[in-house]
Amino acid sequence: MKTFMAKNGQIERKWYVVDASGMALGRLASQVAAILRGKNKPTFTPNVDTGDHVIVINTDKVVLTGKKLDQKYYTYHTGYIGGLKQIPYSKMMAEKSDLAVYEAIKGMLPKNSLGRQMITKLRVYKGAEHNHTAQQPVELKLDK
Repeated sequence: MKTFMAKNGQIERKWYVVDASGMALGRLASQVAAILRGKNKPTFTPNVDTGDHVIVINTDKVVLTGKKLDQKYYTYHTGYIGGLKQIPYSKMMAEKSDLAVYEAIKGMLPKNSLGRQMITKLRVYKGAEHNHTAQQPVELKLDK
């Protein structure tokens, strides 16, 4: 028996909607990253993007466990001297919860051109509304 290797023309992509309300940020990110990679499919191939499109809604209701809301920081550098910026997650989740979820999922994908291709299939929204009804997404229940 030969090993199946997926090719770009053979991949069938589906659209999923994930409701993030009440979920822990890390658990949500790891499960969505697995769907974006295609690890939930029997046709998973490591060197081909076999993943599906994912729409994450209600990111403003995502929770962080323990003291992470006060102790964890979103850190980035502007590129200028002394340009290290740190934003506490308490402020991040209040103002830009969609960016916090996006960055958490992006961090769990491969750090190469394949990972950059996979992240383009992710859509993140603060509220319960999204504008992808034409794609007929299926609601997906993730483990809490």
